Amino acid sequence: MTNTPRRPQWRQALTLPSHARLGPADVARVGAAGLRARPLRVFLSAVGIAIGIAAMLAVVGISASSRADLDRALDRLGTNLLTVSPGNTMYGTDAQLPKTSVLMLDRIAPVRSVSEVGRIDAHAYRNDHVPSGQTGSIEVLATRSDLLRTLGGKVTTGSWLNGATARYPAVVLGAKAARRLDVRTPGVRIWLGDTWFGVAGILDPVPLAKELDTAALVGWPAAQRYLGFDGHPTFVYVRSAEPDVEAVRSVLAATTNPEAPNEVRVSRPSDALAAQRATDRTLGALLLGLGAVALLVGGIGVANTMVISVLERRPEIGLRRSLGASRGQIRLQFLTESLLLSTLGGLGGLLLGIGVTAGYAAAQSWPTMVPAWAMAGGLGATLLIGAVAGLYPAVQASRLSPTEALTVP
Repeated sequence: MTNTPRRPQWRQALTLPSHARLGPADVARVGAAGLRARPLRVFLSAVGIAIGIAAMLAVVGISASSRADLDRALDRLGTNLLTVSPGNTMYGTDAQLPKTSVLMLDRIAPVRSVSEVGRIDAHAYRNDHVPSGQTGSIEVLATRSDLLRTLGGKVTTGSWLNGATARYPAVVLGAKAARRLDVRTPGVRIWLGDTWFGVAGILDPVPLAKELDTAALVGWPAAQRYLGFDGHPTFVYVRSAEPDVEAVRSVLAATTNPEAPNEVRVSRPSDALAAQRATDRTLGALLLGLGAVALLVGGIGVANTMVISVLERRPEIGLRRSLGASRGQIRLQFLTESLLLSTLGGLGGLLLGIGVTAGYAAAQSWPTMVPAWAMAGGLGATLLIGAVAGLYPAVQASRLSPTEALTVP
């Protein structure tokens, strides 16, 4: 039987205990303790991140709310509305649509309804004492009684022109035109051309025919009788069957003016909306860039806070190292502090961004839309900022030896 050699006692005395492991709860508690010790600095750093996240989220949320409102309007009004207007002649002058445009277009089988308005060389004033130059940019348009049915428009107050009132000096004002003339209720008179016209009604805004919002609308027969209207339409609105919109659009120019189809311009509301959304995307990209700058400033603030924290807490780091904390545990502590600080800022930014979006959408009577991907992306951005901003200070703290950290400079 052989005896196993025993290790000398002096070798057993030199054996160092292993580092205690920190659980997730321990790491979070240690990191939170560092933040609680400096509340004002933590608050200011978190505000910097919150502003950046709120800016990004508000840009996305307001844009999404605006698009939701447009989609709701399109669902209500439909995308099957086409607009015909005069283009230019081969000599570069303004063309005219034929007086028979509506009759010609109404013969197209898939067309469900068609109406027209014509620009009149006259201006509308609140009374006959207003100087002629103060027109308020209000157009006077001759119109047909079936216009609202074709456009899906509504009257806010009063009534629309009918077969009787369209023959007499009666006028319906667009939403903006009524505000500019300071007309709130029907029954009053305005000076239009050289004749007093009675206000029969005021329209709601018409999303797909913005030109009506700033116009004074009179009946087609009354325009010819009292205002010298020549009978040529300026805009012809065509509502067609949904499946045949493109087919109808392809024949509108030739049907409206067979002799000169190149002098006819055909547009579709979705084209204008696409251009508007492209503008919204450009503006959104600009504002997102500003939000990214705010995030960068917030990240610099977090990094500055953590670097100063490392410098101020050298004795604490030295004491923890002397008591057995490993470099990895010190590194994890300061990285956790940075992540907690960024998370606080991110949560505050999410609440602020949602609040701004909801407030603006309510003021515009829009549905409030804050995409889930935007909220998740904003919170993910804060965590990335916290990790990047806290990495260098955490590494620097872990490199301090106990004697170096405990030495007071």
